[in-house]
This record gives sequence, C-alpha cells and structure tokens, in this order.
Amino acid sequence: MRHNSRTRIGIQGMSCASCVGRVEKTLSGLPGVADVSINLASEQARLSVDAPERLKDVVQALDKLGYPVRTTRVTLNIGSMSCASCVGRVDKALADVPGVLSVTVNLAAETAVVEYLEGANMPTDLMAASAAIGYPAEVAEANASQSRVERKAEEADALRRSVILAAALTLPVFVLEMGSHLIPAFHMAIAEVIGTQTSWVIQFVLATIVLFGPGRHFFSKGIPALLRASPDMKSLVAVGTGAAWSYSVIATFLPGLLPEGVRAVYFEAAAVIVVLILIGRWLEAAAKGRTGAAIQSLLGLQVRNAIVLRDEEPVEVDVDVLKRGDTILVRPGERIPVDGEVVEGSSHVDESMITGEPIPVSKAVGALVTGGTVNGTGSLTFRASRVGADTALAQIIRMVEEAQGAKLPIQGLVDRVTLWFVPAVMALAIMTVLVWFVIGPDPALTFALVAGVSVLIIACPCAMGLATPTSIMVGTGRAAEIGVLFRKGDALQELSNVDVIALDKTGTVTEGRPALTDVIVADGFERDVVLALIAAVEAQSEHPIAEAITRGARSQGIAVPSASGFRSVTGFGVVAMVKGQEVMVGADRYMIGENVDIGALVDTEKELAGRGRTALFAAIDGRLAAVIAVADPVKSASRAAISALHDRGFQVAMITGDKQETAEAIARETGIDHVIAGVLPDGKVAALDDLRAGGRKIAFVGDGINDAPALAHADVGLAIGTGTDVAIESADVVLMSGDLRGVVNAVEVSKRTMANIRQNLVWAFGYNVALIPVAAGVLYPAFGLLLSPVFAASAMALSSVSVLTNALRLRRIAPTMHERPVDNSPVPKTRTQPAE
Repeated sequence: MRHNSRTRIGIQGMSCASCVGRVEKTLSGLPGVADVSINLASEQARLSVDAPERLKDVVQALDKLGYPVRTTRVTLNIGSMSCASCVGRVDKALADVPGVLSVTVNLAAETAVVEYLEGANMPTDLMAASAAIGYPAEVAEANASQSRVERKAEEADALRRSVILAAALTLPVFVLEMGSHLIPAFHMAIAEVIGTQTSWVIQFVLATIVLFGPGRHFFSKGIPALLRASPDMKSLVAVGTGAAWSYSVIATFLPGLLPEGVRAVYFEAAAVIVVLILIGRWLEAAAKGRTGAAIQSLLGLQVRNAIVLRDEEPVEVDVDVLKRGDTILVRPGERIPVDGEVVEGSSHVDESMITGEPIPVSKAVGALVTGGTVNGTGSLTFRASRVGADTALAQIIRMVEEAQGAKLPIQGLVDRVTLWFVPAVMALAIMTVLVWFVIGPDPALTFALVAGVSVLIIACPCAMGLATPTSIMVGTGRAAEIGVLFRKGDALQELSNVDVIALDKTGTVTEGRPALTDVIVADGFERDVVLALIAAVEAQSEHPIAEAITRGARSQGIAVPSASGFRSVTGFGVVAMVKGQEVMVGADRYMIGENVDIGALVDTEKELAGRGRTALFAAIDGRLAAVIAVADPVKSASRAAISALHDRGFQVAMITGDKQETAEAIARETGIDHVIAGVLPDGKVAALDDLRAGGRKIAFVGDGINDAPALAHADVGLAIGTGTDVAIESADVVLMSGDLRGVVNAVEVSKRTMANIRQNLVWAFGYNVALIPVAAGVLYPAFGLLLSPVFAASAMALSSVSVLTNALRLRRIAPTMHERPVDNSPVPKTRTQPAE
C-alpha cells in the first residue's frame, strides 16, 4: 500500500510508556495507517495515511481509547465568494487538506471556520488550498467582526462608485438602441445624423468599457472558474454578457459572417445586465453589513480606557493593561470597563445591553458588576475579577460570533443542491440554444441567443446560498440583544422542534435562595440545642439548603459550634460529629437507610411538603430529634413564563430531588404539567429519557453543577445565566435574564428564525424553479412570450436582495416577556412547633 501523506498530531492523556504502547498498537492496526511513531515527551504521533479521510478514523480511534487528539480552530476570511456554489467548492477544498476535521463556510459572513489537528497543518496550507481554486483567504483578525463590517462598508462604497460609472456609460447605449426600437422618428434621426453603423460603434465603445471596466471582475473571476470546471455565479454572468457582446461585435465589424436577417446588436443588453447586477451586489453588500449590526453594537459596549486607583490616586489607563485585582473607579454615567466586585459606593447599573432587561439593578458593596454596563447616578469603586478575553462581554461576543458562523442541519440539503446548480444551468443554457436554433422560428439564431443569455442571467445561486446564513446571523444577533445567547448554532433549529421543556427546580423555577421556616423537635429535645447541632453540620456543606439552615440559626442568635468528621452522601444527607454526638441531617430515605425510626414526625413532614416546603429529618446518636423545613420562593416570573410556554404548545415538566408533595405544591403554584420528584443528581439524565417516550424532543433548563449532565443530554440544554460556569459550558443556550422569561424569548427567536429561513429557501428555490424555464422560452409557443435578458438581470439582482431584506426583518423581534416588578414580600419567619 502506498502511503503518500506524512502527518504529525498532538495527543492528550499520555503519561507513561504503557500509554505509548497502547496508542501505537491502536494506530498501527487501523486500515490505511502506517509508519506510526509516538513521542511521549512532545505528546505527539507521526504517521502516514493513504488518504486524508483516514485521519478522521485516527481521531475516533484515539477518542475511544481515551487519548483524545489536540485540535485547534482558525477562522479565515474568504474572498470572491458570490454564491452557494462557491461555498461548496471552498468547503470541499479545505476539507481535503490533510488534518482537517470539520469546515463551516458562511457565505453571509464570507468566512470559513476550520477545525484541524494541532500540528497536522498550518493556516498557510488552508489559505493556499482556498487560493488554488480562486478564492483568496486570510486569517481573520481578533476583532474580525469589526473588520468585516468595515470591509463590507468599503465594498459597498466601491460598488456604488462602479454602479454610478457603469450607469453613466450605459445610459447613452440604452437610449441609442432602445430609443430606435421604441420611437421610429428617433431611429430615423439616428440613421440620418450619425448612421446606424456609427451608432453601433459608439455602443460598442461604451459597452466594452462597462463590461471590462466596472464589470471586469465577472470576467477575471468567472472565466478562470469556468476553465477549472468549477463555474459560479460570475461565470454565468461572464458567459451571458460575453455571448451578447461577442455576437454584437461580429454584427458590427464582421457582418458578413451572419445572415442578413439576424444582423443586430445587443450591446445595451450586455451593459444593462452588468449595471443591474452591480446594483444588486451593491444592495447586497450594504445588507450584509447590517446583518452584523448586533455584533457591532456589542463591540461598541467595550470600553477603551479606565480609571485605576494607584496609591489612592486616580490614573487613566488603556483597558488592555488592566489586571485582575486592580481597583477601578467608575463615575456617574460612565460605562463599566471590566467585570468585578464593588468594594465602595452604591449606585444603580443599567444592564439591559447584557441581559435585555430594562430596569437598572441596585449595586452596593459586595455586588458583582459586568463590563459594558452603564453606571447610574452614583460612584462605584470595584476590584477587577475578569479582564480582557475573560470578561462576560468578551465571552458573549465570542459566543455570538460562533453561533452566527454555524451551519444548521437544514443547510446540508442546500449545499448538495447548489454544488451542481451552476453546471446544470450552463448545460440547460446550451440545450436551450440548440433547441431554439434547430426548431425555433426565424430568426432562430437571435431567439437562441436571447433565450440562452436569459437562462444564464436569471439563475440565482446567490439567493440559495444566502437563505440560511443571513437569517442565522440576524436571528442570533438579535437574540443576544435581548439576553439569549445561542452557544451552538444548531440549537437554533433544534429548539424550534422541541415538544417538552423540562425545568430544574432550585434556581430555575425558584429563587435558589431558600430560607429556614420550621424547626419542629421530637419529644425530649430542646429546639435551640437541636438547631445548633444541625447548623454545625450544615455549616460544612455548600448546598443552598445547608446555607439557609445555618443562616437561619445565626439570625436567631444561636451560637454554631464546630463539627468534625463531616461526610456528605450525595442526594441523601450529611453527617458529622458535634460535641461528641453523631448528628445526621437528610431526607427520609437517608434516615431509613441508617435505621432511624422517623414515624413520630412523618405526618408533620408530609404536611410541610404539601405546603411547598423542603423538609429534612435530623437524628442525634441514631435517635430522631427533629424535622426542619426550608422554603425556596418561586421566582416572580415563573408562573407567567410557564403560561406563555403553554400558549405556544409546549408541555412543561419539573425534575427535582424534593419529595413528591413539595414538588406538586410548586407545580400547582406555577402551572407545571408534569412532576418528576425524588430524583438524585445522577438521575436527571434517566428522567429526561423517560420524558422522551414516544419520540418527543426535550429541552432542559438548569443552573447548577449537578445540572450539567442533563443539559448535555437533552436535545437542547438551556442554562440560566446566573448559574455556575460548569452548567453554562454544558448548555447549548445561555439565558442572561436569570429566569424563565429567557426560555420564552429563546423559543420565540428560534421559531421566528426558522420560519424566516424556510421563507428564504422557498423563495430562493421557487424563484429558480419557476423562472429558469420561463427564460428558456416555455411560454413562447402558447403566449409568444420570451423573457428579455434585461428583465432576467433585474430579477436575478432582486432575488438575493429579497432574501437579505427578509432576513433583516428579524432585527425587529421584540422580547416576548419583559421584566416585571419582583415580589419582595418577606419569607415566613422561623417558627417552633412541638411534635404531636
């Protein structure tokens, strides 16, 4: 077997010679892989493969073995892409570079995101592969969105100048030729004053300048692509206008080569086609610039300078030099430069640009502030906690850029069709010319030329290529503006297909800050003594309920002793030694497992659970001592959000570790349809599988570390933005508003964007299916109607502009649910009640 590609890849997780041996044995056993050598020091493998696609087998084998490969990602700006056919060719060329794992080409953004094996190749190889097929590429800058918008603005300005020049030169051509056809007196005047031949020569000069001046890129890009057997939209325009121009040149300067009855010129058609298509490209470039408006607005939130306190003196510095721990002063009305924690002052901060919520948030000492938000009337001093690329704003911008560059599953069919679209159109144009020439009426050659050129010009692969990515760009950008971040682009499509939305309870439906409400002791125990012992154990735990119990005890002036030997049994309870006594706190299942008799307080626990409380038992030295309860208030927006989800046809379920009675009480309060209670942290995944019965699609909403597996397992995982970093990293969508209103807004954006994509695809495909046969002349036998190439050019230019304009309507999506005043009524006070 001949191995013609030597590749180097980075491998993670190798720590000893045994690892090396396993990796080498696995790789050497793969078909098409040879000459394997492993370097433990550099954690790299060198190997030969007989085909680039073998590297995907290598990646899968190493992942399965437990030694994943190191990959990296690069974004390239791709030039000269004009239609969906270009996308397919660039995608294939980049995917064929050895070491490339995935390629996502975005026509609207004119970029390609390439994931490749670290060490396998360099961006220079990718740029060379793209340039070799006629699409120059360069590595995108760090502020790619900013440069892209500037680039589109420059392109639009250059096209505007080209349109003005081409229109000025085309107008005399149009008047000379069409005026002669429409106004007999004008035709006679031209013939008498300058003569028909002179008129044709003038038209030749002006049309030639238009075609090879403002329209030269159609020929400089389209003809080479045609010669490489990979024609694109420019090739269609170049062949169509070139055919009309060439025929006219022969009629003008070599008329003897044509029968006398077909000696006519089409300089005005060639020139007008170029003008109309340039107008379309100009409008398209301007619209493409506006599709990135959301990113532009996010970039505009970034602050360039900050006031840092150095030796208690304010010093203005560039934001790029800020470090974690710097103390920063923000004056009234100023934008906060980076993320941090307030150490002095109080104010209200407008966070609408991050969360989408219009009501300013109160900030005082200890509160967290986010870079890009606007300080109100007070002065704040805060300590920087995240700077540079680590700030929330920088991460939001990065997430939006990645989502905008995503390729949805629906795009796969479009790509397969458009790859062959232009060659099919050219073949159809040739067939059209032949049919008209053989069986068409006189003058058959003229009819054949007009019909062939019309077929070439009216075909619009641009609209098909822009239909999906422009809607994604505008939709995800608008979502970010209203506080919904799609971390993964395909979630945009998946969310629109969801049947059931499952919610975690704590921190999602409820506030996630429970308060101690009941302490009910068994006979023979003193309330304060028992509460002190329980609080001592719970003080060792980081669980929100544990914090509520400890906080409640201390607020009542109870001294909390120290504990030792603390142990947590996840999903059941905790135990520790306090003052020489073993103290256990947990659910009924924990007590039963430890052989503690809870019969005396079972009814009390059920009554508390029925009122929506989370009740726990406490035992001291194996004897039941008390049942304690905490209440986690339901978020003020939860009921309205769940009602809105019902209105949109969703079923809503809640998954919680609480008892059935507690969960059902909250479900009754909020209108939740289905409750799965008593679920251990590792049981949420199984609960989602139960909800999937009957092939239903599931979305899961959570905020905690123990929600991460469920977020990853659901068809779509949505993380509350106030949750943990682990949850957010596991999610497909991040909701910055901090409550369930974000779910409603996310669903609305998803459904509206997918509807917009379907509208664009129906228009783009329907346009081509309907008008290409008309251009070929199918209506001529019945109605005597043959489409003019000029009309074909107008339709083609308007087609892609229509798709872009429709996508831009998504910028008008309004938040379905706005912030309402939060109910700040006090949580019920701790009470004491003897056991019955």
